[in-house]
Amino acid sequence: MKLTLSNVSYRFQIGLLLCVPVFSAQSQDEEILPLPSPAPLTDTLAMNETANKAAADSNQETEKPTDKAPGENSADQTPDGEENAADADGPIPPPSTVNPSLFPDVPDGSFGPGGELGLPGATPTESVVINLINLLVQRGVLTQGDASGLISQAEQEAEMARAASAAASEDAAMAGDDDIVVTHIPDSVKAQLRVDIKRDVFEQAMDERWAAPYEMPEWAQTTTFFGDLRFRYDGTLFPEGNDTTGSFPDFNAINTGAPFDIAGYDFSPQLNVDEERHRYRLRARIGTEVYLGEKFTAGMRVGTGSNDSPVSTNQTLGSDFSKYQLWLDRAYLKWQSHDPNAPEKIDTDPYNFIEFTVGRFDNPFFAPSQMMWDSDLGFDGLALRASKQLKTGIIPFANGGIFPIYNTDFNFATNNPDKFDSTDKWIYGGQLGVDLMKGVDLAGKLAVGYYEFDNVEGELSDPFIPFSTKDQGSTDNLRPTFAQKGNTYRPLRDIIPDPLNGFGTAMQYQYYGLASPFEVLNFNGRIDWNVSDFYQVSLLGEVAKNLAFDADKIDMYAVNNRGAIDADGNIGSFEGGGDAWLVELQFGSVAMERFGNWNAAIGYRYVESDALIDGLNDSDFGLGGTNMEGLTLSTGIALSPKVYLNLRWMSANEIAGPPLKSDIIQFDINAKF
Repeated sequence: MKLTLSNVSYRFQIGLLLCVPVFSAQSQDEEILPLPSPAPLTDTLAMNETANKAAADSNQETEKPTDKAPGENSADQTPDGEENAADADGPIPPPSTVNPSLFPDVPDGSFGPGGELGLPGATPTESVVINLINLLVQRGVLTQGDASGLISQAEQEAEMARAASAAASEDAAMAGDDDIVVTHIPDSVKAQLRVDIKRDVFEQAMDERWAAPYEMPEWAQTTTFFGDLRFRYDGTLFPEGNDTTGSFPDFNAINTGAPFDIAGYDFSPQLNVDEERHRYRLRARIGTEVYLGEKFTAGMRVGTGSNDSPVSTNQTLGSDFSKYQLWLDRAYLKWQSHDPNAPEKIDTDPYNFIEFTVGRFDNPFFAPSQMMWDSDLGFDGLALRASKQLKTGIIPFANGGIFPIYNTDFNFATNNPDKFDSTDKWIYGGQLGVDLMKGVDLAGKLAVGYYEFDNVEGELSDPFIPFSTKDQGSTDNLRPTFAQKGNTYRPLRDIIPDPLNGFGTAMQYQYYGLASPFEVLNFNGRIDWNVSDFYQVSLLGEVAKNLAFDADKIDMYAVNNRGAIDADGNIGSFEGGGDAWLVELQFGSVAMERFGNWNAAIGYRYVESDALIDGLNDSDFGLGGTNMEGLTLSTGIALSPKVYLNLRWMSANEIAGPPLKSDIIQFDINAKF
């Protein structure tokens, strides 16, 4: 059977050639030399050329020259000056001669004078490989076509090897004295390089936290993103009987716009008290908190809002598809003696801590309801919170701060060369309380707070005559820059009757300020009873009293919250008050974190006109503000850990002044992330 290229690969044929046993040329009793491992064909050619040259030199020394046929080349001779191409460290070449007695079947004349193989009809060459190929052709192992292909391939690879060797020699010759030319890197060095590189890359990856498959980078570990979405249907209904004679001025619209001419023929801006409204509203908030190290944390939040109201981030839908605004809602820097969420566990005890916050932040005071502070309200200024556990189940705490409400415009009064004094407004507040816990099923929290509102009370200005809406009074800055409804108001400008204004019958441009000062004493608390692992009963309560309220003094200036006009046309007496209270009962799931979790609540509140600042409290009950009492019912259910529904009904009645009733229905879809 003949081996051909069609059924045996080229590499296999070369391996077959290199596996031909070669023996010493002296005797059969001598040791057989094994062939080295197969090498690339180019290395084999170079090795064989060197072996042939060595054999030819040996034959020239031991044998006499023989006559050769014209044109016949001797395999024992090599060109003068040819260099050995074999690597000094390469495999030992096989002997170029064999013992003829080991091949009894080989015809006579197949061996040369020195024992070399010779092929009848084939021209001997300097390459052992080519001579072996010719021999295999004569023995019938290879066809002449296969042999020609192998010889051609061998010559091409030999030429490529010589070119590569020449290029390496040229590079080495061009290298300077200080250059290191590496033509071969041992496997041991390669392995060590791989280990070193892998170690360096791994160390960098661990330091920068970009290669750990289950660990976030450091910046991500110290940064928290959060947000929520709320879609609301808001329906406001007004029962029959509300006063529509102009008894409910919109003081916020007056004080945030041009002064109102009370001597004119136009109605002042009025609140809607009779036409129902259906609004679809959106609230979107997103924020981030970053731990800065050394117990410092920075936070920011932006939110939607139809205006810059401090107590609402609702955006009413339906503005001709115009884009909506985003407002900076929170921006603060905080230092905490403990922070369970920090990468470095500063302190795992949440009952023993001190915390300072500066900027614009959440309400720092304990507030179980929105009777005094709306849940959307952000505080500007500096706040301090502290807590210390005295014994198991008793944890006193203290909260306090200084908060600017209003800062006087630098150029006030704008149109006057002679500027007016600053009338900055502040809140100074403090709260003391205690957390009480009895086991895991019963807990309570009680607190008392005192809040002084500085410079919020309106005062009469210096006497002057405003000739236009641009003229300013010395106390114009005492008017509230935001209000809802309920507080009692008084005029701010002392306008001089003069022939120029018709002795008080024209150009009576007026602003209004709060008629009462505010120093609020606030008591609040809640009790939580876990009736099971999933359900809780909670009782909430809050009481507030304005210690600075003086009904007799207010009665001298009040323009609202009065009784009906009597038969003689005299305005009614002042009916406002300075007390407020709320009670609420809640029952349901402790947290709305699983599908089907639910809760329900019922509450009642009574908030007199000047018990609290109406621009800072609940913006939903009775359309926001004070001077209202009424009932609230609510229920909610969770659709998923992040999505829940809420339904609320609020019924409010005016306490002082003309009759005003409202019923508000709110249906919310909430999502948090």
